[in-house]
Amino acid sequence: MIDDKLSDVEEAVRKAAAAEIMPRHQQLAAHEIIEKTGPHDLVTVADRRAEEHLTASLTRLLPGSVVVGEESVHEDPSVYDALRGDAPVWIVDPVDGTRQFVRGEAGFCTLVALAHRGEVLASWTYAPVLDEMAVAVRGGGARLNGEPLRAGSPVPGAALRVAMSHPDYTTPEQKRALLGLNVDGVDARPCGSAGLEYLGVARGALDAIAFSWELAWDHAAGLLLVEEAGGAQSTLSGERFRVAGGNALPFTAARDAGTVARVMGLLGGE
Repeated sequence: MIDDKLSDVEEAVRKAAAAEIMPRHQQLAAHEIIEKTGPHDLVTVADRRAEEHLTASLTRLLPGSVVVGEESVHEDPSVYDALRGDAPVWIVDPVDGTRQFVRGEAGFCTLVALAHRGEVLASWTYAPVLDEMAVAVRGGGARLNGEPLRAGSPVPGAALRVAMSHPDYTTPEQKRALLGLNVDGVDARPCGSAGLEYLGVARGALDAIAFSWELAWDHAAGLLLVEEAGGAQSTLSGERFRVAGGNALPFTAARDAGTVARVMGLLGGE
């Protein structure tokens, strides 16, 4: 479905970032930053324009496909139902790490994944300021700027480095679920851009993530990237994460299966 279009999708992602995101980096006016559900949930004109750009280019590349994007779902929640349909779905987060983008920092990325009937087939993680493009294909491995990515395993005896749901985005119940990571031997910190945290696991710079929310645009690209780099994943029930939702939370993705088991044990999983 996509093997012959990998480079075309990469080009589409780069063009959207170049046209709609980077010209606004460190150049946003106050009226171009909008609160959605609260002060920690922001959208900018760059998010909206980039998603529009990607929606046009991606559906043109794959006729019959549809887009589930963060901003389109905010406007019409029923768009999310396409993840349960039969058409190929582009899952898009135009600016993952909007708070970092608003602050003029480098720690944001554009996330695109292609899914069909609940299975993620390919993904693109692009950090334009860092000039890093990670591409994963199911069964075909993962690459960063063309070089193979291997997650490897944590150093035996070293503290486990874990990025977890940021306190600003968690409910009291979710905070309680993540308390299991507050133990000796685990160095847990709040996450930044979810997409870049997944990239950190895939390249071995981070040992695991532990997240308590399941919005597909934050996780679809990164979970495939980690798995194709040799990593593993699990939800609280012991099942794989489902992009269409209904997961037992929290969940983890990690450099290897042993680390997944260790993290899930701390979180109370099977």
